[in-house]
Amino acid sequence: MALTLYTNPMSRGRIARWMLEEIGAAYETVVLGYDTTMKAEAYRAINPMAKVPALVHNGKTITECAAICAYLAETFPDAELAPRDEERADYYRWLFYAAGPVESAITNRSLGVVTTDAQQRMVGYGSFDAVVDVLERAISAHPYIAGDRFTAADVYVGSQILFGLQFGYLPKRDAFAAYAARLIERPAYKRAGELDDALIAAAA
Repeated sequence: MALTLYTNPMSRGRIARWMLEEIGAAYETVVLGYDTTMKAEAYRAINPMAKVPALVHNGKTITECAAICAYLAETFPDAELAPRDEERADYYRWLFYAAGPVESAITNRSLGVVTTDAQQRMVGYGSFDAVVDVLERAISAHPYIAGDRFTAADVYVGSQILFGLQFGYLPKRDAFAAYAARLIERPAYKRAGELDDALIAAAA
């Protein structure tokens, strides 16, 4: 099969699976264990970081969830998830904002890391509160992150918000809740969740 997703159902691989379900292409799933097959040499040959997800398409490997979302949107244009000309600036701005400042700020918050005033000049995201405020304004400007239409950037930005709300790493603000509510009604989001939840149940 041309598309293979290497993942674990309790990982960021859920983002890649959602994106795959959005494009509607057939794909194979390879489930890896954190302390076993994910660390094995066979998988390190695919992703030397020994992290998931990784996507292999026609022999080429794509890692990093934001990159996977952008790649699939461009490679499968019939899904109409890549940006149109008028969406392009916001699409790339907020896709990589979520992959950089948002991801870093939420990860540090979850680990109990708080930047001092002096350290905020050294870290790309500055402060957690600033990141959250900017993210809130971004998703409040339009129904979706790049405008009035759902794009691949919403898969990644939305996943960061959904995870942040689920695990309590983001404050419960009305704008986040409204944006999340739009996303979880998407059929592809529901299918992806059902597939991963079934894998979790089967392993229990």
